[in-house]
Amino acid sequence: MSYRLSHIPNASVIELPEALEGYRRDESHIVGKLPLAVVKPHGPNALKELVRLAKGDGLNLVPRGTGTGKAGGAIPVDKSIIVDLSEYPGEIRLSQADMALRAPSSALLRDVKAVAVNHRLYYPPDPNSWDQCSFGGTMATNAGGLAACKYGMTRHWVLSIDALMDDGEIHRIGVDTAKNNAGPNIAQLMVGSEGIFGIITAASVRLISAPDRRLTMLLPVPDWNALLGLPERLVSNCLLPCAFEFWDPVVLQHLRQFGPEEARRLPGEALAILEFDNPDCEEHEFTGNVIETLGSLSEYLRIATDSRQREAIWNVRRLTSVVLKEQYPHKISEDIAVPRSKVRAFFEGAKKSQLPLATYGHLGDGNLHVNILVPGSDQSERDIYGLFRLVLELGGTLTGEHGIGLAKRDAFLALTDPWQIQAIRAIKKALDPCNIFNCGKVV
Repeated sequence: MSYRLSHIPNASVIELPEALEGYRRDESHIVGKLPLAVVKPHGPNALKELVRLAKGDGLNLVPRGTGTGKAGGAIPVDKSIIVDLSEYPGEIRLSQADMALRAPSSALLRDVKAVAVNHRLYYPPDPNSWDQCSFGGTMATNAGGLAACKYGMTRHWVLSIDALMDDGEIHRIGVDTAKNNAGPNIAQLMVGSEGIFGIITAASVRLISAPDRRLTMLLPVPDWNALLGLPERLVSNCLLPCAFEFWDPVVLQHLRQFGPEEARRLPGEALAILEFDNPDCEEHEFTGNVIETLGSLSEYLRIATDSRQREAIWNVRRLTSVVLKEQYPHKISEDIAVPRSKVRAFFEGAKKSQLPLATYGHLGDGNLHVNILVPGSDQSERDIYGLFRLVLELGGTLTGEHGIGLAKRDAFLALTDPWQIQAIRAIKKALDPCNIFNCGKVV
């Protein structure tokens, strides 16, 4: 059946099967169906026509940025057209007076952050794929990252969204002011919706003054358990890091064996990175307060003395996922999150599952990247659900930053309060009554 895709105005269309093959995957373990086509819109007329065709022919419009998502959100299912926004027009525009920035979905996050820095401003969201992912993708998935410990997720920074909706029009949702109390914030509903309500084409975000001080610390620990109570202890002592990352003993062992040269010299049974960006963080009094809070752990503390040492520390952290994936290409990567006060309880409970786990990630905000190194039997799948139940019992969530997509849809539907599922479905039906936007994902 022909879907007249070649006649879509102001767009590039890919229909050759061999060219479509790469669009079946993102950075998750899921392989989707071959899409009917990939459409790269160059303006609103193309999007309007896509909506018309989708409604008429029962098609599924799947938005895609650079494909760095880890939940299968951009994976095609039945009768899917990939809407590749990489060529969508627009410029990054910054308003110094408003301390705000506007960018199209096609912009790369690294370029958004660079424009802010060039004006001595700062846009905090910092996912591991910050140098590859699209700005629109971070909106759709509510990206987090290293800085979320202090600065929160993407949604904390969004002022307004431009989105293609069911009527084929692009609507400005929200306003670019510091205050807006005109009814419920629909823009926030779009952030993290994974494209199931509409397709985000641009966004405005607020900025803050760029921190001009960094205190970066490498903290090896001889006893892994000594790290687990540290997030709560730091915050209780009014010390909120802008990043607090960790590697458990299994991950650290793999980094030493298979990682870059600088990783092979890493000490300790486990390891953490602490970073502060307070204005006084380089002063003796502040450093002394951190050392006092660390207690006996400070014996092993190493402080980066220049930008070269700082970058070397963070380079190892950013390569962690790559190293594990090279050794375990079929591993299952979960990104659960629990309250800071429940981190120790999670690891005590997870130990009982007897799953082959390797864990690293954002210890400062309880967002833990739990890697199951050997996927397999039905029993393993039941154990994963057991792990999810533990997380929920501790007041946590199935996903701290990657999203639901296809990868966690079954678990989300099985373990979430049914009232919440019905509420999301009701909103989906109200905003997308023909079910054309990324159907089959989330709910």
